[in-house]
Amino acid sequence: MYSFDGRAPEALIGTEGALSPFWSPDSRFIGFRAGNKVQVIQATGGPPRILADTAGTNGGTWNRDGIILFATTNGGPIRRVAASGGDVSPVTTLDTANGETQHWYPFFLPDGRHFLYLAIGSKTGGPASANGIYVAALDSRERKLLVPGGSNPTYAQGHLLFVRGQTLMAQPFDVDRLELTGEAVPIAEDVAVGGTTAIPAGFTVSERGVLAYQTGSRDAGGGGAGYVSRLVWFDRTGKEMGSLGDEARSGHVALAPDGRRVATSLIDPARRTPDVWIFDIARGLRSRFTFEPGWEYAAVWSPQGDRIAFAATKSGPGDLYQKASSGAGAEEALLTDDRLKTPRDWSPDGRFILFSVATDGRGSDLWLLPLFGDRKPFPIIQTPFSDMTGVFSPDGRWIAYMSNESGRYEVYVVPFPGTAGGRPTAAAPDTSTTKWQISTSGGTWPRWRRDAKEIFYLAPDGSLMAAGVNGQGSAFEVGAVQRLFATRAVGSGSQYDVSADGQRVLVNTVAEEIVPPPITLVVNWVGALQK
Repeated sequence: MYSFDGRAPEALIGTEGALSPFWSPDSRFIGFRAGNKVQVIQATGGPPRILADTAGTNGGTWNRDGIILFATTNGGPIRRVAASGGDVSPVTTLDTANGETQHWYPFFLPDGRHFLYLAIGSKTGGPASANGIYVAALDSRERKLLVPGGSNPTYAQGHLLFVRGQTLMAQPFDVDRLELTGEAVPIAEDVAVGGTTAIPAGFTVSERGVLAYQTGSRDAGGGGAGYVSRLVWFDRTGKEMGSLGDEARSGHVALAPDGRRVATSLIDPARRTPDVWIFDIARGLRSRFTFEPGWEYAAVWSPQGDRIAFAATKSGPGDLYQKASSGAGAEEALLTDDRLKTPRDWSPDGRFILFSVATDGRGSDLWLLPLFGDRKPFPIIQTPFSDMTGVFSPDGRWIAYMSNESGRYEVYVVPFPGTAGGRPTAAAPDTSTTKWQISTSGGTWPRWRRDAKEIFYLAPDGSLMAAGVNGQGSAFEVGAVQRLFATRAVGSGSQYDVSADGQRVLVNTVAEEIVPPPITLVVNWVGALQK
């Protein structure tokens, strides 16, 4: 935390890994997200207090009645919780029919009842595009569009502030009538924006007219990734064994069944949207696999390696497609509807695709798509929690997945029931009783060794873990868990994959840290605007 009196910045103990900070109205407390929980801490220090378990926070706001609004990073509406803790409930509703996937950056207006927020996702722009800035109320699900597109909205000194491109705009706003009353005027140029969406903008403003912002590249601030990554091979001790391609922004790493190719999502620097690319490991060649202007990402290989399934935003917030892995031929739509869907794995017998579905208010569930018969999808793991990133065991008898049911993400294994006619022959696994916990102190993004004797996962600090397992009998057995090495894994989706024998690991790891630019402070931006 920085102070304007010239003192050196001080770290608040207990806020390690904190993101998305926001102030209480009296400036005595700071809200933030860390460890997938919404927390608050006194600005003078002290132990943090957990208010809500969530999959992340993209902005928060706090009114004088002790109500906190926050947005989550895994999709869904704005949620509310009391500053003293308690139940969490949604206060907005996604317009999924028009492609909305998330509501971000709530900001209370002076009356403490109305608030601004940014809607994310549209059918034309994709699941991470800026839909528009809206105003809504705590006691109503009605909303009003103020600005198409935009960024994280803020109100101060009679103006709505937002970023368009990299220009910070101020537009007169009547908070009583909830109407814009004049034209938007630029007040700062070259404001840093970042992330794969280029939506979060690096600025903040106080009620008394103090403005702070960062300038620089599109990735320098405002939630930018802050790194450049590359795909690096490591052995089990963490020794680097070579890399694939040049430095880039990538994610969703998936090795082909034969280990000769790897599919990943790379960000197109011009459009800032991901496409699926394929690396030929032996030849050291990289080729583009998808070419649409929208989002195409999260590739999974068929068991024979002849097809690739992936998510795309051609007709919805995230639909399932497949294409021959050779690149020949057209893409085939597998499942299209108004839900945000992400493929996670392909069953070893080639009959099912396991995918996650974003849920309103909970996070996600795991579903199966049969690739035969009527191809009607059905849920396989559906709980009140966020269940995601499922992967089949090599023999198809088990599914490893991650869930936050304990308050943090852990890796679990459940049996995969036998199937006939596109439906399980037995009931879907009861995850309240028939499951085995693999991780011991938090875990995400599980992967199986080809002989099914190990499950790998990432610990909360980014370390790669390996758990010895035995799924040969009717009951699953979990043995010793060991830490292999610190990966520095980054990116969206699964940031790594493991060779068939479990001796090599391909990791999307940090290649270069991006140093953020300094913060510019404007003491009286309103006065400059009036001149």
